Amino acid sequence: MRPKERRDGGQTDLLRARLDQILNMDHALVKLAAAIDWRFLEERLGEVYDDGPGRPPLPTRLMAGLAILKSMHNLSDEGLCERWLENPYYQMFCGEEFFQHRLVFDRTSLTRWRLRMGEERLMALLQESLAAATRLGAAKPADFRAVIVDTTVQEKAITFPTDAKLMQRARERLVKLAKKHGVVLRQSYARVGKFALIKHQRYAHAKQFKRANRQLKRLRTMLGAVIRDIARKIAGQPGLMQVFGLSLSLARRVRDQRQRERGRKVYSLHAPEVECIGKGKAHKPYEFGVKVSVATTLKRSRGGQFVAHVKALPGNPYDGHTLATILPAIESSIGANLGKIVADAGYRGHNAPKDKTFKVHVAGYRRGLTKAVKRALRRRAAIEPVIGHLKTDHRMGRNFLAFAQGDANNAVLAAVGYNFSLLLNWLGLLCAFILAMLATTATPPLRPRIA
Repeated sequence: MRPKERRDGGQTDLLRARLDQILNMDHALVKLAAAIDWRFLEERLGEVYDDGPGRPPLPTRLMAGLAILKSMHNLSDEGLCERWLENPYYQMFCGEEFFQHRLVFDRTSLTRWRLRMGEERLMALLQESLAAATRLGAAKPADFRAVIVDTTVQEKAITFPTDAKLMQRARERLVKLAKKHGVVLRQSYARVGKFALIKHQRYAHAKQFKRANRQLKRLRTMLGAVIRDIARKIAGQPGLMQVFGLSLSLARRVRDQRQRERGRKVYSLHAPEVECIGKGKAHKPYEFGVKVSVATTLKRSRGGQFVAHVKALPGNPYDGHTLATILPAIESSIGANLGKIVADAGYRGHNAPKDKTFKVHVAGYRRGLTKAVKRALRRRAAIEPVIGHLKTDHRMGRNFLAFAQGDANNAVLAAVGYNFSLLLNWLGLLCAFILAMLATTATPPLRPRIA
């Protein structure tokens, strides 16, 4: 069933005052809510619903507004619920007419809504942020015809993976699952496994690697014994085999993988989609998460440097081989044809479409460059502080959303929060400038004293 969308009916209550009667209507968040085209979001995000019977879902403005506020102010789902309940400006941004003393939604509704929308639908929020920037004068449509493209790593909320910790954790998960479903094991290795892990960590810290490897071999032996014991006990029982299937598969992969072998590995048991990505950083040689492509405007707009497109790239592809899919998606997001793309040296040998009119400029080339291209290449590093803000201020630095779909959703919502935060700052400065001009106009000029 489609959601029952909210419309401002102008109704009054004898015992309650409307929010627009008690709040400052010049507040930046109120002006931002008025600048967003909620009808467009209702059409795009409402396409996932059908007209069948059932309980109507929550209004689109409420859920979209909550997603924007969460990513804009770097809040968790629980923190967002607390802040929404005590902040009348948050409630008015989400379409409420009167102050609510109780939550009109559940915390789990945020998770279900994100999963239902997916990356493709959430891109409508990013498109609306760019459209609102042009309507408010913070950016011009011509600003989005030249972009900077770069990749970064969105790290997952996991502990640093080591073989010893992974095997100990895999054994503990299997033992817990067996106890839950009544499978009696010959031995759980709970005590000796714990002490073997402690000894391995101490030996590795002291650089006594022969002794550490001996304890690692013990952990691998214990994990293999538990795997074989469970496999014998559940043989011929389809129900239990289905219950233990995923856990046994991950445990076998953890037991068989080695440190320097190539190919897909398991770096986290609760997030097996995590990949190990090396970006050549001296302070962080390897990062565990998913590669993300980010595109920003080449020139800084009046309201700031907006993010034009963002996309998670599972599989750790080569940067240059991502342009074939990224550039058409950028044009679809901004609604215009690109004219110039600037990228770093990691995009050499790119596979950008040859039939397009845009030109890809890769850093590192020196011959035959015009002054305009040289200026554009000098601007390439302007994307780095944008990526820093996405990670530090808008929840891209550590992704807490589950599965590969959570990686894609979190990257898009981080860009949405960054763009709307720029618009919020723009409206705040604009309001302050208008008030200063009015104060200057209202102040009478000083008259000279007559002697």
